[in-house]
Amino acid sequence: MTRNHPLEKTRNIGLVAHIDAGKTTVTERILFYTGLSHKIGEVHEGEAIMDWMAQEKERGITITSAATTCFWKPRGREETYWINLIDTPGHIDFTVEVQRSLRVLDGAVIIFDGVAGVEPQSETVWRQADEYALPRLCFINKLDRTGADFWESFRSIQEKLSSKAVPMQLPIGQEDSFEGVVDLLTMKALYFEGDFGEKVSVRDIPSSLIEEAQKRRAELVEKIAGEDDQLLERFLEEKEISLEELRAALRKAVTDYRLIPVFAGSALKDKAIQPLLDAVCYYLPSPAECPPVEGISPSTGETLVRQTDDEEPFAALVFKVASDPYVGTLDYFRVYSGKLLQGSYILNSRSGKKERVSRIVRMFANKREELEAVFAGQIGATVGLKDVKTGDTLCDLDHPIVLEQIHFPEPVISIRIEPQTRDGQVKLDESLKKLADEDPTFKVRRDRETGETIISGMGELHLEIIVDRLKREFGVEANIGRPEVAYRETILQEIQAQGQYIHQSGGRGQYGDVWLKLTPLSRGEGFAFVNQIKGGVIPQEFIPAVEKGVKEAIEEGVVAGYPVTDVSVTLYDGSFHEVDSSEAAFKLAAIRGFRKAMGQGEPILLEPIMKVQATTPPEFLGDVMGDMGSRRGKILKTEDQKKAKVIEAEVPLAEMFGYATTLRSLTKGRANFTMEFKKYQRVPESIKEKIVGGPEK
Repeated sequence: MTRNHPLEKTRNIGLVAHIDAGKTTVTERILFYTGLSHKIGEVHEGEAIMDWMAQEKERGITITSAATTCFWKPRGREETYWINLIDTPGHIDFTVEVQRSLRVLDGAVIIFDGVAGVEPQSETVWRQADEYALPRLCFINKLDRTGADFWESFRSIQEKLSSKAVPMQLPIGQEDSFEGVVDLLTMKALYFEGDFGEKVSVRDIPSSLIEEAQKRRAELVEKIAGEDDQLLERFLEEKEISLEELRAALRKAVTDYRLIPVFAGSALKDKAIQPLLDAVCYYLPSPAECPPVEGISPSTGETLVRQTDDEEPFAALVFKVASDPYVGTLDYFRVYSGKLLQGSYILNSRSGKKERVSRIVRMFANKREELEAVFAGQIGATVGLKDVKTGDTLCDLDHPIVLEQIHFPEPVISIRIEPQTRDGQVKLDESLKKLADEDPTFKVRRDRETGETIISGMGELHLEIIVDRLKREFGVEANIGRPEVAYRETILQEIQAQGQYIHQSGGRGQYGDVWLKLTPLSRGEGFAFVNQIKGGVIPQEFIPAVEKGVKEAIEEGVVAGYPVTDVSVTLYDGSFHEVDSSEAAFKLAAIRGFRKAMGQGEPILLEPIMKVQATTPPEFLGDVMGDMGSRRGKILKTEDQKKAKVIEAEVPLAEMFGYATTLRSLTKGRANFTMEFKKYQRVPESIKEKIVGGPEK
């Protein structure tokens, strides 16, 4: 099997933005202009192709990242480029979809609202792209709207996100007179004609813009030349630099994340999407230009490197698991090296299991095309793998590797859920398991005392969508409780404790004995299990049972029964009985040892603290700040945004229920806010007593 499209003409990109910046509308235009769709689906009409879930169509928002493949031939080029495109959600509750998509992409297009400029979630997705050092382009959208201002939005990008941003175009007109753009590299005006702006008309620059265009082009050429010593020398000598030389230098600067080109347009009015597609091909890197991926050997722990090459051993990362009503489970993956053939066997390096790949598909939003193979640098999906989770590495049987896993935030909000019928519990449990396998930020647990099922997620909308999907996709009608804060527990001091389970009866007894050391970790580090057993004081076959017992025990702390976090558990000593020791005995000994140590290690309660940004008219600033203070909020800063004030604060999630209604009331409906998880922090003693039902004994 050989690839049918060159690697250097492949682009793996994602569209990311604050909610309502027009990201899905941009995607719909891309699908139309590249010939994938024959009509444009509008988000506001519930017809967007990439928003194919019923909930997405109804709400006009993107909930899951959708993958598609399209082809584009840029102006002035003979070659056709293969673009793997992922449209991601903008709502903060679904930020995990952005995170896991960015992990497997080679470049991103960040979209901004031309009226609002940089918004809170814009900063979040920018930081996520920074985490993976992703090359990116910016697109300032909605320039047809009242109040739109390209240069004001551009300044907000430079001031709040990066001084590396450089304008590539000038808008021709603004608001309702926005007509097209001036391309500063070619010094031509581009207009978009036809029923859907599909015809690009290249004309001379309007006389009113020539002077500004010349000035902006000189600044742009100076910036590009400054990234290449030879071009800089010619620029200083005032020698001509060709268009292709400028594009090549800019491409290198974008790939190395030294410059960020900024483009202008209006997706809804069908203006300037084609030049953005050209820019994706001109400036964003191919998989061949990205650094080789690194992983570790599961057996030795040594670092392994995989080049983006079809002849290398196969290695791929699963970035999304989705339930499909027609084919079962779809596992989306990015191939970093080698190739995957239909019918071949692969290794899941997390589970150590060998699986046969019976079907490979390429996705076009919610439609599929069967493939015989996928190659290095490509994105595909498999159907029918049994035990695959997001973040798993799929690899060659003879060359195992574990690629860097994707780390996900912990859920911060919980609700109790029960089936409406007595015999619906099994179906509910099965459905929740499938949803939890899909979404790493969605957790399910059983309350030991009451037997109730508790589901946890990133926000009220997140859980609302989960409950809606249970009903529509799985046919499960459920009753839900009111939202509750997902508190956590941890310890303040290192402590050691012994855990034993010794049970003698008439027949064979049970014997498990462990010594555990619990060490507090920094906030956000989660949980770690360390095995320091030497000399066989506990046989190797019982160590996994100890780890399993500890992992079960951390689900329920000693302060108020909440899960334990930010603790390292070290197994360092113990003993065993030749006849009576068993896995069950060591698991129970670990649970007892952990609970004993937790109780002695100064256990405390932690609560989720949210980063809240409220945008309000200036006359309501005092009222909004006062209300935040009454919610135990800590005001971090206030700043001006056009004719509004933006307040940034940290507020405990427990105090934010019902905030939307209060904010509307305080500001006569003229303010809005965004909220995202920031960190866990110790609960004040006075609040803790209310949570645990009185002072701790």
